[in-house]
Amino acid sequence: MTFSKRLTDIVLALLLAAILALPFAVIVVILLLKEGRPLFYVAERMKAPGQPFHLWKLRTMRAAAADSGVSGGDKLNRITPMGRFLRRSRLDEIPQLWNVLRGDMSFVGPRPPLRIYVERFPELYAKVLQSRPGVTGLASLHFHKHEERLLANCRDAAETDAVYARRCVPRKAHLDLLYQRQRSFCFDLLLIWRTGSRVVFRRRAAFRKA
Repeated sequence: MTFSKRLTDIVLALLLAAILALPFAVIVVILLLKEGRPLFYVAERMKAPGQPFHLWKLRTMRAAAADSGVSGGDKLNRITPMGRFLRRSRLDEIPQLWNVLRGDMSFVGPRPPLRIYVERFPELYAKVLQSRPGVTGLASLHFHKHEERLLANCRDAAETDAVYARRCVPRKAHLDLLYQRQRSFCFDLLLIWRTGSRVVFRRRAAFRKA
């Protein structure tokens, strides 16, 4: 990661933390009253082959003893009412500002993968994870909704894994590697702007549906 990219991450993370501190505190209190503990979902992700880290999000699902793998149709019934709102508005991702400040993630890059896929596709992820994982990125903007539709039709964990590995991993990696070849400070700002615009639009829609 270049010095300018890291500096941009730190400045933007601190700015957003200051702006979102009060809304985040309100969300946490509402979650505590409506859903109870735990408030956070902490999961292992990979920032490079052999380098795991803990990704932080607000909890949007009912806890399960043996929860693993990506989220597919088999997990939809575990999403809480508050969780649906948080997901639609992407407010569940506010704690990832901590991951950015720690240097685990950047604002722009490939979404951090699960260990099982990094180990299953070592050559592919050795290339993809040459970029620091990001909160948003080219694949997040252009493939996320399609991925949700693909996985929503899966009936169990095995089917979810098969669909994700066969139809999502290669296409997301293609976009991540395209970003890697084209990345620049201006391109990062464009992706952040497009993500912010989409989040504002989705947040308004989420508030109307809440």
